[in-house]
Amino acid sequence: MNKLYLTKIITIFFILSSIAVIAEEEKKDKQKKLKKAFIDGEGWKELTGDDFINVNCNAETWRWEKGHAFCTGKPVGVIRTKEPIKNFELVCEWMHKEEGGNSGVFVWATPSSIKKLEAGKGRLPHGIEVQVLDLGYAEKYKKRYNKPADWFTSHGDVFPTGPAKMKPFPPVAPNGKRSFPSKNLTKGINQWNHYYIRAINGEVRLWVNGEEVSGGTNCEPAEGYLCLESEGAPVEFKNIKLRILP
Repeated sequence: MNKLYLTKIITIFFILSSIAVIAEEEKKDKQKKLKKAFIDGEGWKELTGDDFINVNCNAETWRWEKGHAFCTGKPVGVIRTKEPIKNFELVCEWMHKEEGGNSGVFVWATPSSIKKLEAGKGRLPHGIEVQVLDLGYAEKYKKRYNKPADWFTSHGDVFPTGPAKMKPFPPVAPNGKRSFPSKNLTKGINQWNHYYIRAINGEVRLWVNGEEVSGGTNCEPAEGYLCLESEGAPVEFKNIKLRILP
């Protein structure tokens, strides 16, 4: 093997190695961008009690102190935004006050299901739900029903309710409908958790405490009310900010 040929081989090796390093760096940069969740730019509005309408809760179920919502959890029901929305970003912080507490954020809740709730029919709307569940709920479920708690998680499931549809991002729940979180990031009771939800053109993505973990696409409906859920246990929401997208 002559020196010129050897030099060419070494050169090609270094070029390929450099390409591999650059590709890996680009991959890492892309992952960092996907995980970044913070409020940037303009157009954000802080939501308070004045921005929500009681659908089927009691008058005392929700109490507001400016942008801080206190929910008793009873009865099961929701409050909704005044108008349906389509494409948006939402950030909020939530904290359960009871072991095994349950709540949620409904994205694109259908007007027809809201009307039924307002008429006293049913408890929760149809749409896409972003789960707000305490870490102790799985143990509570197993004791109550004597069944394995393998069809849900407490770290940010995203799923359709009622006749709504969604193609979940993996990992997918055993029933094929829920998007399970790719990473467990939720904190326990009396600790604040941060959610960033991006819902645009039929796609929902959820970031939990700064990292993207779950979501889905091909959502039906892809427009509707934004709702906060009361479901049996005290929960608090604060720093709720909404940005409408084109």
